[in-house]
Amino acid sequence: MSIRAVYPGSFDPVTNGHIDLIQRSSALFDQVVVAILRNTEKVPLFSVEERTEMLEEATRGLKNVSVTSFAGLLVDYVEQLKASVIIRGIRAVSDYEYELQMALMNRRLSNRVETVFMLPAESYSFLSSKLVKEIAALGGAIHGFVPADVESRLSRKFHLK
Repeated sequence: MSIRAVYPGSFDPVTNGHIDLIQRSSALFDQVVVAILRNTEKVPLFSVEERTEMLEEATRGLKNVSVTSFAGLLVDYVEQLKASVIIRGIRAVSDYEYELQMALMNRRLSNRVETVFMLPAESYSFLSSKLVKEIAALGGAIHGFVPADVESRLSRKFHLK
């Protein structure tokens, strides 16, 4: 039996914490689909196309990982892909409360889909895309927080260096 998992998120931008979860998920599941949410209510720093490029570059060596995008209900998309697992990262108790509510709602909408919570490596437990963007916008060092390609793209976005 092949298990396909979906790791959804905005990934604006992808961080080393995201990459950590993707790498570890790829060792647990037969296929991992990294799914970028197309959220029309938010204005991202990077386009979906740019985020796709960054994720593809960062996951290039992982043969069972693919990158795509979606809009609408996550459980509908997961079922469309014939996946059975949603991967969610939990950094703190505040993440858990929100993610638990979402997982229970998703289970109510589809009893064929399970949510798996994963903790990032300790070195990334504080890391978020929002913080990385704030640091970069203020000219701070983001080395080690994001892949090198993402660091270069953030520098260009904020006209650094």
